[in-house]
Amino acid sequence: MKRKPKCIYRAGVLLMAGALVTMLTSCGGPGSGADHQQFYDVDMIVKMDRGDYWKTTKLGAEVAAKEFNVRLNFVAPENENDVEGQIRLMEEAIERRPDAIILAASDYEALGQVTDRTSYYDIPVISMDSEVASTKVKTFVGANNYEAGQKAAERLVELTGPVSEIGIINFAKGARNANQREEGFLDYVARFPDVHVVDIQYCGSDEYLAYKLTADMLKRFPDLDGIVSLSAESSIGAGRAVNELGYGGKVKMIAFDNPPEMLELLQEEKVQAMVVQNPFNNGYMAVAAAVQAARGEKLEDRIPTDTKLIDLNNMLWPENQKLLFPFVK
Repeated sequence: MKRKPKCIYRAGVLLMAGALVTMLTSCGGPGSGADHQQFYDVDMIVKMDRGDYWKTTKLGAEVAAKEFNVRLNFVAPENENDVEGQIRLMEEAIERRPDAIILAASDYEALGQVTDRTSYYDIPVISMDSEVASTKVKTFVGANNYEAGQKAAERLVELTGPVSEIGIINFAKGARNANQREEGFLDYVARFPDVHVVDIQYCGSDEYLAYKLTADMLKRFPDLDGIVSLSAESSIGAGRAVNELGYGGKVKMIAFDNPPEMLELLQEEKVQAMVVQNPFNNGYMAVAAAVQAARGEKLEDRIPTDTKLIDLNNMLWPENQKLLFPFVK
């Protein structure tokens, strides 16, 4: 009988710095040449100022900032739903005239106009984590969110079977990555005529609202076989509802990201798998790309970072430990 791990060992920071520096310097990127000591001012505007995901993104950005002589200004509204607040932060950044701006847009359409304005002042914009509706963006750094949604759907259908009822707890309506994850999930499920998505709810990245919405979903659909939650905050709330209401293991659950609450539920087999991103690399590579853009260098349209589906069987693999525990306090 296979023993379930009782604990998991924390690993150090996931650093791809060596490989990235080699790649960048060999291509004439930041850190190479006579202007190595030139400093660049870069504003990084993300969706909110809390949560392990954004802390890890900031950590990766700070590592790159030290390597590439960047003065990093990391800012965010208090809540992911504060789209107007994020627009104001973009306007303030434009007034400061940094060498580049990195934006993780809370709303694909709403941030488009202010992003377009950066071109009047020749401020390059790097889109990170979730895209924005602007042709002025130099590149996108982040995961393939459509593919990540498909990964979650594939595993959940394996767990629930080809005849089942499934619910979705999504996060921010209008965010490009939220829409893409949901679209990928639904497109995969559409291959199975007897797998029905009976409900889709949006929690606005509010853990308590995710809890309430999940509890209500479980009550309204007593035959529910599976739930997918598409962000860290929605996963925390949904996972707590599944656990506290006694559905752990009965209703199969796939979570996104790797908050500590989900790791505990994964070990207890109340959550069956997590789709884990690489926010450290997002932050690191976005800053590296911002420096290249500030120097007027051409960038690829997309700089992809991977996602992995982690479960109880592979969570102790060294490479997965580095994803699960990108830093230790």
